[in-house]
Amino acid sequence: MKIIEVTDKKSRLAFLDMVETVYRGDTNFVRTLDQEIELVFNPSTNSFFTHGEATRWILEDENGKVIGRVAAFINKRKAFSFQQPTGGMGFFEVVNNKEAAFLLFDTCREWLTARKMQAMDGPINFGENDVNWGLLVEGFMPPGIGMNYNPPYYKEFFESYGFKFYFEQISNHLDLTKKFPERFWKIADWAMKKPELTFRHFEPLMRDKFIRDLKEVYDDAWKFHENYTPMDEATLIKGLEKAKSFLDPELIWFAYYEDEPVAFLVQFPDVNQIIKHLHGKLHFFNKLKFLWLKYRKTITRTRIVIMGVKPKYQRFGVESGIFYHLNEKMKKKPHITELELGWVGDFNPKMRALHESVGAVFAKRHVTYRKIFNENIDFQRSTIIPVDTKERVVKGGL
Repeated sequence: MKIIEVTDKKSRLAFLDMVETVYRGDTNFVRTLDQEIELVFNPSTNSFFTHGEATRWILEDENGKVIGRVAAFINKRKAFSFQQPTGGMGFFEVVNNKEAAFLLFDTCREWLTARKMQAMDGPINFGENDVNWGLLVEGFMPPGIGMNYNPPYYKEFFESYGFKFYFEQISNHLDLTKKFPERFWKIADWAMKKPELTFRHFEPLMRDKFIRDLKEVYDDAWKFHENYTPMDEATLIKGLEKAKSFLDPELIWFAYYEDEPVAFLVQFPDVNQIIKHLHGKLHFFNKLKFLWLKYRKTITRTRIVIMGVKPKYQRFGVESGIFYHLNEKMKKKPHITELELGWVGDFNPKMRALHESVGAVFAKRHVTYRKIFNENIDFQRSTIIPVDTKERVVKGGL
């Protein structure tokens, strides 16, 4: 077998098309648009290159057939915030061959070690963790937008190589054709009676204001997390630009307490329900197909990508107020019948409790693994955010 670094058009195409070998016949698989993957590895479009680096490889067998691929990267803003400097690996795909999988893992490890990393997380993304993050281990169904999907046999490859369970990510589904639990409405009514609380959905013409508000809430709400770094406004702007063709402003909500931004919810239509018909390509005819399928209301599911509440306001029923207003808008979109709430890590028990309060049920489980290169070092799981996030964070597992 031969490892080849991706450096030219031929190897880039091989990297992209390799998934057809792994997922042939898998009706759940949705191939990510080629251009979306290329944007990740383009320094002119991915702002993470301003504080990191990345590379990728393909793996050929003895006959020259591509049987695997992988990428490795370092986010220098976060790499040194851990006990061991930690890089990442992702975009991992391989045929059912342990030797091939281990060779891909070894390639990432060697590249990261040469750059003074002592551990690697995977499979993760060279970007924000709302997309391409974690290994699917339970709930093998068509993936929502931005969610990793993989064959079940990958789990054994990761664990037998020595990757350890760092944290799990749960995605729950909410059936919008059913009523919310009565207890939820009582909390929502209580929150709605607070005259200081107001709610607004996103408005494209006021994009910059809403981005500033989101950053303010995010930076306050996530500061207790283990490897927190401030939200980058440029990354948010690029994300909105990428989603322009399918974004629905009435699915993105903000809460204010006396005009202070205190909470937000970002939700996107699950455009994967259209993308699955495009087979990774966005040429002229597929653009027409995209518009036609969108017009035909092919999208019946949405996905909450991220939600946050400032710790000071986490007992004000703000989340319930947001869901109340969101539900009112969803009544005007009867073709949307399901909402994916994902993902939420096991380090965030408060958000998991919120999922339960609205009647959501378990759908998928992903795991983010960590491999410490020195096997003599004791492994520690991700930090847990306490239910009252104003308290000191708690080390260890649940």
